[in-house]
Amino acid sequence: MEERKKAAALKYERGRMNAPQVVARGEGIVAEKILELAEKHGIPIVEDKLLVSMLVKLNPGEEIPPELYRLVAKILACIYSSIHHR
Repeated sequence: MEERKKAAALKYERGRMNAPQVVARGEGIVAEKILELAEKHGIPIVEDKLLVSMLVKLNPGEEIPPELYRLVAKILACIYSSIHHR
């Protein structure tokens, strides 16, 4: 049996938010739509099965819990680095 695709979208505004927030999350068709919209709007996509499995449990608008800060920070640093080196 094939594992259902999962996706979560995060938003973070440094200085305005305490922590990144989940703005969308889902599995199956919803996950595919999230990824499609991200690609359409040029939003970076990072694949991390362990992280997404934790993020899909959060509600939209909910901040990520402190135990995910380090993992999400590494991903954000990677994204910011790739954006600034284009």
